[in-house]
Parts: sequence; C-alpha cells; structure tokens
Amino acid sequence: MTKKPLVSIIIGAYNCAESLSISIKSILEQKYTNWELIICDDCSTDNTYEVACKYANLYKRITVIRNSENMKLAYTLNQCLSVVSGKYVARMDADDVCLPDRLTKQVQILEKHPEYAVVGGGIIPYNEHSEKKPRIPKEIPQVKDLIKDVPFYHPTIMMRKSVYDDLGGYTVEKRTTKGQDMDLWFRFFAKGYKGYNIQSPVLKYHESLEDYKAKRNYDAAWGMVQTRYIGFKLNHIPLYFYPFIFKPVISVTIPRKIMYKLHNRKI
Repeated sequence: MTKKPLVSIIIGAYNCAESLSISIKSILEQKYTNWELIICDDCSTDNTYEVACKYANLYKRITVIRNSENMKLAYTLNQCLSVVSGKYVARMDADDVCLPDRLTKQVQILEKHPEYAVVGGGIIPYNEHSEKKPRIPKEIPQVKDLIKDVPFYHPTIMMRKSVYDDLGGYTVEKRTTKGQDMDLWFRFFAKGYKGYNIQSPVLKYHESLEDYKAKRNYDAAWGMVQTRYIGFKLNHIPLYFYPFIFKPVISVTIPRKIMYKLHNRKI
C-alpha cells in the first residue's frame, strides 16, 4: 500500500491564547492522519506560546518555534516554512477551524492533478455569536482575478512545498505587513502556476467587526497599493485596469461597519 504524503500545516500565532486550542483540535480531528503541525509564535504578550507548547509536549507531530521579537505574519510563516518536512504545506490561522475532511480533499486533488500547484477552498465565516453564509471562490482562478480580489482564501490553501521554495516563500517588507498573500499570488501567476478551489467550505474562518477594524488602516492600505502596482507590472496587466490599484485606500475611507456588512454579503 502506497504511503500517504506528509502534509505540513503551518500557523503563525500572535496573542491568540484563547482560540489556539480550538484550531489545534481541528487538526487533531482530521480524517487524514499523515501530518505535522508547525506553530511559530510571533513573540506574543499573552500565553499563546505556553498553550502551543502544552500541545507540543503531548503530540510529537506538533513543533513550536518562537520569534525573539514581533516580526509580523510574512516573516513568521517563512520561519515555519524553514522547518517543514512535508510534500504539501497547508495554511490556517490561529483562530480558524479546519473541517474534518479538509486535508483529505486537498491531498487527493494535488495527487491526481499535477497541473495544480495549490488547492484552496471555501470558507464559513464565523464569530462568537453565529456562522455566516459560506463563501466559495472561483473554481480555477486566473491572474485577471487579482485585479479586484484575491484568487484564493489564504488560510484555506495547500501548496506544493516545491512551489513555495521556487517562489522564495513570503516577501518580508513593510508593504507586506498586510496583504502578504496578494503579493504571493502575483508572483505565483507570474511564474505560470495554476491553482484550483474546492467548491465547498474547507474551513471555518473567524471574522468579527473587531478583527476587521484591526486590519484596516491607511499604512496597510498604502502598502497594498504598492504591492498591487508591483504585481500589475509583473503580470503585464493592461494600463486601463490600474485605477483598481487604489481599491485598498478607497475601502479604508468607507465606514468600517458598512464595509464589514458589505464584506459579509459576498458569496
């Protein structure tokens, strides 16, 4: 019987002591069993690191590393990538919940379809009070989809480790403090890679108004404008689409509660 390929799940964690256990338990409950979990604590000020270490002491497949200072997500994910051993690398955040068959579905597609470098899927947005309507991304995204939005929900992806290596992981610059995934996708498509989105949810994605407020600020928005400009040039996107580069800044000017409600109406 052919041995199932090893999947490395990576989590960048910062001040998420209350939610981390739920995320880890969702990995422990996966139907797919050949996995390792790498958690990098980004110098949290709460007891996130201690919670992660508690699980690492119980399960040999869980590895915990820690940044000596707060370095943000792109750097933290690169730290995870530096120690993974799997053929495939799956992402999730420290307050997300993987559905039990997530890894099984994604491995099956990558094993059967060598033309796909990454597999994402749909999400079920949730908070402490309720679950929202699932959001399902385009099945086979193209670079043109980056003009308006991201082609894959970042916490849902499973990528071939060889592709992460070829792309050099995540870009660590001030402009990628937020939007490090968009930068990744611009480089991904520029190299000719293709991906696929499962047309059903694979993960419950934590999303509250407070989370949304924390992600929206002018510095981050201008950083994303820079990333979009670089990405548009890299992928030879026609000039008449360049006004879309400023979408992040325009979004910040709209009241947060309105943007949050509009965002939750997306399918």
